[in-house]
Amino acid sequence: MRIGRALSVLGTAVLPLVLTGCVGAGTTEGAYGAEGMVRYAMWDADQLPAYQECEQVFERKHPHIQITIEQTGYDDYWNNLMNALVAGTAPDAFANHASKYPQLAKLDQLEPLNGLIQRDQVRTDQYLPGLAEAWVGPDGSRYGLPKDFDTVALVYNRKMARAAGLSDQDMSHLTWNPQDGGTFEKAIARMTVDDKGVRGDQPGFDKNHVKTHGLGLDDTTGEAHGQTQWSHYAVTNGWQHLDRNPWGTHYNLDDPRFVETIQWWRSLIDKGYLPTVEQAKSGIGMTEQFAAESHAMATDGSWTAKSYHELDGVDTALAPLPTGPNGKRASMLNGLADSVWAGSKKKEAAWQWVKFLGSAECQNIVAKHAVVLPAIPESLEIAKGRFAEQGIDLKAFTDHVDNGTTFQYPITDHAADIEKIMEPAMDSVMLGKTQAGPTLRDANEQVNELFQH
Repeated sequence: MRIGRALSVLGTAVLPLVLTGCVGAGTTEGAYGAEGMVRYAMWDADQLPAYQECEQVFERKHPHIQITIEQTGYDDYWNNLMNALVAGTAPDAFANHASKYPQLAKLDQLEPLNGLIQRDQVRTDQYLPGLAEAWVGPDGSRYGLPKDFDTVALVYNRKMARAAGLSDQDMSHLTWNPQDGGTFEKAIARMTVDDKGVRGDQPGFDKNHVKTHGLGLDDTTGEAHGQTQWSHYAVTNGWQHLDRNPWGTHYNLDDPRFVETIQWWRSLIDKGYLPTVEQAKSGIGMTEQFAAESHAMATDGSWTAKSYHELDGVDTALAPLPTGPNGKRASMLNGLADSVWAGSKKKEAAWQWVKFLGSAECQNIVAKHAVVLPAIPESLEIAKGRFAEQGIDLKAFTDHVDNGTTFQYPITDHAADIEKIMEPAMDSVMLGKTQAGPTLRDANEQVNELFQH
């Protein structure tokens, strides 16, 4: 899921937390309270009914614990959480993101779960490979139990693809390279149409008056991670975000393979195949623009699959991401988890809830609602079946897991500060104000300087 604005909020919240030192793990008398009301925060409204059902089952099993679920939209969620952490009024447990927990753990805001996991014999190997490991800090402390994960696929308008002469088979075998964009760029060009009906690969195409762009652009330019925007291109071009992941200490943002990837991506705007940054940031979301046929394709995360398929009058289809120069596909894998707030006075009760959220019993309930991909394999199979009943084939997303073509979301220190450097740098390149090479070289120096202190 996207993180940009929320990371900036985290950056502003860090200073007060450091100054006040307001909480620490296990420092309050009665902090391990095992009964009473547990406040749990989450951001996805689509998942709320599933977790309310989990809540009912949990409370029948634990009559001495009552769960209050606090759901707010993504940006408000992180604003509220950071303010509550500063004020010492955070929820006892909350949904967490891999990009944020390193900084929260560093500030002693997350309860290490190792002892509780060992005491209650929770199997961390019950989750899909890599999901539980991502929540272990450099010191060996575990800060969350996996709940779900996401990958990226190509979403396209089947009617518009067929009008462009592209079959489902064609869309499933696209290739990409940074020199000429491969068959993927040919498809983008073919599906781009100007206001006179001329396609992007036809003579007379007017790139300044485009009715439908072949490919959509998110309202962010990907900052330092490029989860749904550019990471899948760059990685299949032989690039890696970091020297190691998780807990790398050197970014590779000046690597020529990354630079040429971003240069190619920027070139799509010059050609009229991709919306400008100004158009992307107009306030209309990418899904809504897809519904309005402002673009014919998008690279997007599995958490949006249902939203695209529920659009009225749109024949939405999914395809794998294009195969890159290394002969493979690649998708970022991002796993979410639930954490216990270190300042909670009901840690034992909060842990019981988090443990239940991480169990097959709750994740099977979530799976039946068909909104996300659960972290436990048996739950994932249930979710795939429920999505299929609604005409949604998740294969384009889940094949990455089955085929081992995923790579980990970057997990490092200094995420908020990195965001402050990379967001304007990437925006500048995509706005055409600066060139990718020198801009990314300068940004890379600034980012890696953070790890020297």
